[in-house]
Amino acid sequence: MPEPVYNVLFLCTGNSARSILAEAILTREGQGRFRAFSAGARPGPAPHPYTLDLLTGLNHDTSFARSKSWDAFAAPDAPKMDFVFTICDSAAAEECPFWPGQPVTAHWGLPDPARAEGTEAERRLTFAETYRVLRARIAAFTSLPLVTLDRMTLQRRLDDIGQDAARTPESAT
Repeated sequence: MPEPVYNVLFLCTGNSARSILAEAILTREGQGRFRAFSAGARPGPAPHPYTLDLLTGLNHDTSFARSKSWDAFAAPDAPKMDFVFTICDSAAAEECPFWPGQPVTAHWGLPDPARAEGTEAERRLTFAETYRVLRARIAAFTSLPLVTLDRMTLQRRLDDIGQDAARTPESAT
């Protein structure tokens, strides 16, 4: 029996950088096993230009990229989510949306690269580092044997992926 296709929602505050990067990464890395979505608690008017530049430079399709409210995924006709990952940075006192229902959830907090300061090169490097961390976490997620894991074990594994200090931008500097 083939493995099901899982719906995965990445949530952050503005839906202009982290969640859009994650959506693009999972779309590519998930190899058809996952349908990726992204949204924000207070979405900005559009994806951050550095997000689009980075994704384009890495040969990702960006036609999907637009900032949208997480409310769109709470509507009755919205796709049923199997997984919801919050990637807002609670240490920076960002709003992390609550997701109702029964999806498996985990918090994979990351600083918002859109708030990075410094030269243009330094800010772009922050976006690239955020991409690297998300790609590592998503690769760990997509390698899990989802069909064989019970919910508690799966929850623990997802929490571990988000807690891994070796995969945070701060540990790389």
